[in-house]
Amino acid sequence: MPGTFRYGGGVARFPIRFSRAGRAMALLGMGPSVSYVELGDGSVTVRMGWAFRSTFDRAQVASIAVDDDRVLGWGVHGWRGTWLVNGSSAGMLRIELEPEARASVAGFPVKLSKLRVSVEDPGTLITRLRPS
Repeated sequence: MPGTFRYGGGVARFPIRFSRAGRAMALLGMGPSVSYVELGDGSVTVRMGWAFRSTFDRAQVASIAVDDDRVLGWGVHGWRGTWLVNGSSAGMLRIELEPEARASVAGFPVKLSKLRVSVEDPGTLITRLRPS
C-alpha cells in the first residue's frame, strides 16, 4: 500500500501528507518524520510532533470519509472538539468520534469529537478504519 508503513503486531502507520511548502513545518518539530495516524489492534494514535497527540479506541470511530471542505491552513488548528491536523490541503479525511476522545494540543488537554487530517493514503485508511 503506498504511503502505508507496516510494523509488527498488526500496527499500520499512515504518514500525514505534506505539500512542498508544508514540509517547512519540520523546522518547528512538526514535520513528516513525527506526523502520522497509527492503527493498532484496538487503538488509533494521531500525532503531529509536539503540537498534537491523541490516542483513542477504534470503537469510538463513528464515521470516516473523504473531506472536501475548504482547508484554511496547515498545522494544528481547532476549537470546541473539531481539530484540523494537516501538512497539505490534499488527502483530507474527516473522522467523527463517539464518544469524544481526549487530545493534547501543545501540551494542553482538549476534547476531540471531529478530526480533519491529511494522509498519504486516504483510501486505505478509510478501508481499514471504517466502522463495522
